[in-house]
Amino acid sequence: MGIITVNQSDCLFWLGRYIERVYTTLRMYNREYDRLIDETQDSYGGYCQRMGITNIYKSREDFIKRYPFDASNPDSIRSTLDRAYDNAILLRGELGTQCLAYVEMTLYDLKRAEKAPAPLIPLRDLVDHILAFWGIVDDVIDSEQVRSILKTGKRIERIDMYARLRYDAGEVAHEIRRLSGRIPKTGLDYDQKTIDCLMELGKESPLNYGEILQKVDEIGANLIR
Repeated sequence: MGIITVNQSDCLFWLGRYIERVYTTLRMYNREYDRLIDETQDSYGGYCQRMGITNIYKSREDFIKRYPFDASNPDSIRSTLDRAYDNAILLRGELGTQCLAYVEMTLYDLKRAEKAPAPLIPLRDLVDHILAFWGIVDDVIDSEQVRSILKTGKRIERIDMYARLRYDAGEVAHEIRRLSGRIPKTGLDYDQKTIDCLMELGKESPLNYGEILQKVDEIGANLIR
C-alpha cells in the first residue's frame, strides 16, 4: 500500500473505535442481561449517565430491546455497528475482502439476535467475530501503519469506555501503556507530552477516571486533523 491519505486515516481510526465500542458494550450487555431483567431497581439510567448518552428509554425492558437493536437511535449498538460498516466499506482496498467479511458478519449476527428468542447466543457469535476480525487484521494486512491506526482507535476507545465505566485500575493502566506504544507506529502527528501525561495518570492510586477520560479524548480529537 502507498501513502495513506487523511481520509483513509480517519476511516481507519474510527473503524477501530466503533468496532471496540461494540465489543466492550456487548461484553457488558451479555454480562448484565439477566441482572437487568431480574433487578428490583432500574440501573440502566446510571449506565446511560456514565456513558454520556441520552436516556430515552421508558423501562428496563425498553432499554434491553432498543439499546442493542434500534437503528434510529444514534447511541445504540446497531447504530455504532452501522458506522463501523460504513467505514469498512470505504476501506475495502486497505482491509481486503477477508477483513471486510468479518465486519459484515457482525452486522448479520446483530440482525439475527434481534429476531431470536434467545438473543445472547447470536450476540456471543458477534463478539467472536469481532475477535476474529482483529486476528485477520494481523494476518492479512501487511502495512504496519494501517494496523497501527486501527489499533490506536481501538485503544483510545477502550480507555474511554473503561474510564466511563470505572473499570479496574490495573486494566485501565495496561491499556494506557499499550496505547503509548502503538501511537508512534501510526505515522500520524501527536503530542508526546499529552501521552506522557496520560501515562502518569495511569500510575496514580486511586485513578482519577475523569482526568483520564478528558486526556484520552483530547488525544483522540487531535490525532486525525
